Amino acid sequence: MTDPGAVPVRRFAELTWREAEALDRARAVALLPVGAVEAHGPHLPLATDGIIAEAMAAAAARRLARRGWTPLLLPTFPYTAAPFAAAFPGTLSLPPEAVTAMVAGIGRALAATGIPLLAIANAHLDPAHLASLRAAEEELRAEGRPAVAFPDLTRRPWALRLTEEFRSGACHAGRFEGSIVLAARPDLVRDALRRALPANPASLSRAIRDGHTTFAEAGGPEAYFGAPAEATRAEGEATIETLGEILEEAVVAALSSQP
Repeated sequence: MTDPGAVPVRRFAELTWREAEALDRARAVALLPVGAVEAHGPHLPLATDGIIAEAMAAAAARRLARRGWTPLLLPTFPYTAAPFAAAFPGTLSLPPEAVTAMVAGIGRALAATGIPLLAIANAHLDPAHLASLRAAEEELRAEGRPAVAFPDLTRRPWALRLTEEFRSGACHAGRFEGSIVLAARPDLVRDALRRALPANPASLSRAIRDGHTTFAEAGGPEAYFGAPAEATRAEGEATIETLGEILEEAVVAALSSQP
């Protein structure tokens, strides 16, 4: 999936404390992938959103390293609010305020060590979850440190950079997400099942605007929207690079606004 000559990603939790102490913290950028444990159709794993977020963060890390920064990939934060999928076995949905407290707490802990910026990589689009991340971002910005980069993929200009299926709103466990998991973790895709699934054109984003609050209400009785059978590894690889570019640009913008 990646260029063999690409810059290796430095995983923060794999450092020793002495290695962490020796970091050039003035040039450090902490990248936090945020996921969910929730139903993604009968063909993708519960951890799909975390897999996508980690791929996004790793792609951004390689790009930032080439710019001379010290990107640090934090362990994926896997638990969050997922009320849309709460009725499906396997979904673990937390109170949004708990997520806000944890993400803001991670930011404060990083700032205490001298790391000046937290970048949030996120592909879980449940409104309750997004609200919890925005609340954490607001808390940290009000406190002045660390700086926060959080490109919300549901908003302009970021949404316009992604695929046609993503923009349609019919994009939960469909071609968009399925392609990324095929690129990042093909071993976790139930591929024969995926290829046999009919497309579900119901727009989840439109259903949210109409006030629906569950996948079933939104027209996704099997917890997927879009066209899973059309997913390809090539599209997934291209989308991961786009997501990495989006996060890189958000980080650069946040850094440029700092003294």
